Amino acid sequence: MRTPPTITFMQVPSPHLSLAQRLLLASYGALWFALLPLALVYLWRKGRREPLYRAFLAERFGRLPAWDVRPVWLHAASLGELRGAAPLVRALLAEGHALQITTLTPAGRTAASTLFADALAKGRLRVAYTPVEQGWAVNTMLRRVRPVCALMAEIDTWPVLLTTVRQAGLPLGMVNAQYPRDSAVRDRQRLFGLRAALFRCYDLVLCKSEVHAERFRAAGCPRVEVAGETRFELPIPQALLDAAPPMLARLNQHGARPVLCVASSMPGEDEVFIEAFLKLQGLMAERGAARPLLVHVPRHPQRFDLVFDMLQRAGLRTVQRSRHLDAALTWQGSDDDLTTADVLLGDSLGEMYFFIALSQAVAVGSSFVPLGAHNIIEPLALKKPVFVGPSIWGIEYPGVEALAAGVLRQVADAQELAQALAPLLADAEVAADFARAAQSFFEAHAGATAKHMSVLRDWIPVAGRPRAGQDLA
Repeated sequence: MRTPPTITFMQVPSPHLSLAQRLLLASYGALWFALLPLALVYLWRKGRREPLYRAFLAERFGRLPAWDVRPVWLHAASLGELRGAAPLVRALLAEGHALQITTLTPAGRTAASTLFADALAKGRLRVAYTPVEQGWAVNTMLRRVRPVCALMAEIDTWPVLLTTVRQAGLPLGMVNAQYPRDSAVRDRQRLFGLRAALFRCYDLVLCKSEVHAERFRAAGCPRVEVAGETRFELPIPQALLDAAPPMLARLNQHGARPVLCVASSMPGEDEVFIEAFLKLQGLMAERGAARPLLVHVPRHPQRFDLVFDMLQRAGLRTVQRSRHLDAALTWQGSDDDLTTADVLLGDSLGEMYFFIALSQAVAVGSSFVPLGAHNIIEPLALKKPVFVGPSIWGIEYPGVEALAAGVLRQVADAQELAQALAPLLADAEVAADFARAAQSFFEAHAGATAKHMSVLRDWIPVAGRPRAGQDLA
């Protein structure tokens, strides 16, 4: 087997760090080294429920298969970041680049393997876990993969990872970049400002909005441009959309029922959504409207059974996607089970568009706990009214713009959510008005992949040219 070419990276100084910041960075790296055995135990324990946590452990230490060509390295921390970057991955593949994708979680790894199965089979794309926070592990990966450049999706400030890439002289960029306001304030005030200083490792930052761009510029990033959000261009699986009408026909055979989808609920807020739905049932009954159906989709598969038990204890008659629908999303239970159900539990992965397509409105999770809210673009893509709770820092873009356009509504608690949903679910004309507004909103925010590529098309070849101190022979 041919030995892959070697690459000797040029040593480039870390971003200008104060003595306190350097000492903190060194202490952080030493602590990571000391705690590595505990990290391995953590992965092993996580592997009880998700076996992929135990697989490919060598990759966590940089032992990735060697490449014969120099790929673009794209890091997407988890499932959300990976899916958001998918249009950009396809655009890079279409222009002839090979890609090494890294991720932290099995969910991200599985999604990448599924989304890009064709490129994976042809050897043009590979998927692996990101190395642990140790310089020797990151350098091992760099020397084996030999990337032409590194692209981080959304936001990434793993100190050792970024400073090691910087010191190796590898061009480093961020795509779909966001910098939430609260994070920007905290980063300047805590830990001697180390996290804010780390952003200066990036040669290029392609931001979701001008608001985010200003924060990166304030942190000292040398080149910052606004390129938008590539999630607006995610393809929607037609099979998931096609499965919704037959399901709705069976549900509505004794009269139309309004449907609410709770998308990606997190621990601590399932109770809020259940309370809101119970209140909604009462409000709909007062209006003489049909009894609503809740489609409840927890974020993590290990919580499916727990949430099912919570719904049952609340007195809600619950059917499960895993038990009552087949692989093609065709209903397999009795019609009576469906028409009398209060809740359809979405205990599956990768089928969110189907659950949203069933619904007249969507409440997005991670927003009733202080986690910043999950992606709102999926329900907006299907022209559904979207509701979020108090915490939306994670979706500042496009959340702020969506609130201003009237295609997103923010509520404070379960009571307010129920009161906002009742008139909407009872009035088809309101939903039609929303669909028109959502269409206009999407058109105004389209084109992010092309904007990213217009910059990367010139930046990547420049990044790939050998620098002083590099040996690519």
